[in-house]
Amino acid sequence: MKRTLILSTVFTAVLVLVLPFIGGGGPSLLSSAQAAPVSAGPAIASLLVVEPSSSAISAATQTIDFATAAAAPTNVDAEHLAQKPVPKPLPVVSSAGRASGTVERRAALEEAGQSCPGNVGGSTGGAPGITSAGGVGGTTSDDLASFAATYNQIRVDNCLNPVPLANFRYDSCMESRLFWIAEDPSEDPASAWGHKPQTRSDGVPDTGCDGNLAGGSGNSGATVATKWWNSAPHRLSLYRPSYTGGTGGVCIYFAMSHGGIPNEAYSFTRAAARWGGC
Repeated sequence: MKRTLILSTVFTAVLVLVLPFIGGGGPSLLSSAQAAPVSAGPAIASLLVVEPSSSAISAATQTIDFATAAAAPTNVDAEHLAQKPVPKPLPVVSSAGRASGTVERRAALEEAGQSCPGNVGGSTGGAPGITSAGGVGGTTSDDLASFAATYNQIRVDNCLNPVPLANFRYDSCMESRLFWIAEDPSEDPASAWGHKPQTRSDGVPDTGCDGNLAGGSGNSGATVATKWWNSAPHRLSLYRPSYTGGTGGVCIYFAMSHGGIPNEAYSFTRAAARWGGC
């Protein structure tokens, strides 16, 4: 009887020590951690700490935080909550945006169960990139594309409908006037700069078409689009934030010059743009 009791005790110890490692008792020491299925009972959080040695893994310690496990809620589907899409954060409203009514436009759409318009795809038309008689560089396709992309991004960031990219047009008449300004032989880059009518230092009559103006050293289509948005009168003229109609029939006309007489570098630009019908 005593011998039977001893054998029974030994057999029970073997089951307790060996069974978890021969199937069904838990993850192998070398297996990847995986999420446990959701159960009706309390979850048990475990931390597997592996300490590598110079040749192999030397030890592994499993610690169970029963206090944390008991306090963990069992009615929250954390796995599926993590799979829900995170809403895209709204662009920060700048001072120019607030002045344009962006906050009010967003609020009105939210109240109606709608959201601000998204951006559009497509591409702009080209620009010839000609050089004037005086050696001034003209509007390039990159100038037009850069301006259009930034112009539309500003509009959608401020809850305004974007303009179809095909409706951004190179304007040779405004470019002609930018050439006239850039070819003023005065060393003052602001000579002849401004809206019509202007006079040039050499007496050549004003020519070409007017528009919203911006320029300076190191400017691009993108930077002048931002300058016009940040200027109240230009914002009203070129972006029309109070306009509530569709933009399918709206065209934005644009031109840019690079360099000037007598010594302006190519990076010194002048730009003009205007809102109109197609």
